[in-house]
Amino acid sequence: MRTLLRGLLFLLQAVVVGLAIAFVLVYFRPGLLTGGTTRSPADSYAAAVDASSPSVVNVHSARHTEIPGPLMDDPFWQRYFGNQYGAPRERTQTSLGSGVIISADGYILTNYHVINGADAIKVGIADGRSAAAQVVGVDPDTDLALLKVNLPHLRPIEMGRSDNLRVGDVVLAIGDPYGVGQTVTQGIVSALGRSQLGLSTFENFIQTDAAINPGNSGGALVNTRGQLVGINTALFSPSGGSNGIGFAIPVNLARGVMQQLIAYGRVRRGYLGVEPQDITPQLAQAFQLTSTNGFIITSVAKGGPGSKAGLLPGDVIETIDGKPVRNSNDALNRIAAKPPGSVIVLGGVRQGNAFSVRVKVAERPL
Repeated sequence: MRTLLRGLLFLLQAVVVGLAIAFVLVYFRPGLLTGGTTRSPADSYAAAVDASSPSVVNVHSARHTEIPGPLMDDPFWQRYFGNQYGAPRERTQTSLGSGVIISADGYILTNYHVINGADAIKVGIADGRSAAAQVVGVDPDTDLALLKVNLPHLRPIEMGRSDNLRVGDVVLAIGDPYGVGQTVTQGIVSALGRSQLGLSTFENFIQTDAAINPGNSGGALVNTRGQLVGINTALFSPSGGSNGIGFAIPVNLARGVMQQLIAYGRVRRGYLGVEPQDITPQLAQAFQLTSTNGFIITSVAKGGPGSKAGLLPGDVIETIDGKPVRNSNDALNRIAAKPPGSVIVLGGVRQGNAFSVRVKVAERPL
């Protein structure tokens, strides 16, 4: 009996040890349970692509231009034959870009430069359908355009928030580069708030190393949940190919532009009628300032809101509505975002003394 008990005890110990070893192996090597096919969430972004790619479209635009005939400027031919052999010929120029379905009733965001000057625009949906698109409105100052198509069963993209992005976040760029078909590239957010690139008037770009090539313009930049965080716009490339420096318009900015284009057919922006200049270390020293934050007013438009409020050239503006101003571009974007007719408070320094002034914002001239 005692021998039997010892045998059972040994067997029980062996089972416990075996289970412990198996637990350790499975814990550190979970792929052993599934033949090595288990993936961590970072191994695949297929779910994000599945959620967002049906909302990304191809945008084909066509523009008709006239080419002078080869003998138009020849006096001999003009004298004897008139325009018979020198009449201008019509040529159709086409371009390809991308767009993003924003609503189920057919609104599509794209870049202004994708459809600029187009006589006809056609949109190709990911499910194979296509339709002519109408231009609802354009905003060259942000390089955005809003189109509309009349198709049923469209799948709008889920909108995210670009102000939640951080440098290092993984993003996916979806579009139709070079017309090869819908393509997804992956990268990270390389920088935020990029400006003074000369791409548009109001610049606040997301920089990413996700490959953005010709044809990607107007496509979607999405996060790992498939939510739209930006509209792909441009790449920096001396060679014309992707060098890992691409730029996207933040979705928060694009959303505001879209809402105004729907409501007014144009974007209404705030305007003070002053010319700002960044504060360099040399200017900060000359004006006896403690930092380079803010901007200096270099000129004031006669009869403009700033002039009526008493702003003067040489005024240093450091705050808008009590919040610090980083530079002239920051100020330009914040003032432009104010509804015309609203009142803002500017604070700063005038001839060495602190001052503040209330200014009624006007609508920025087109």
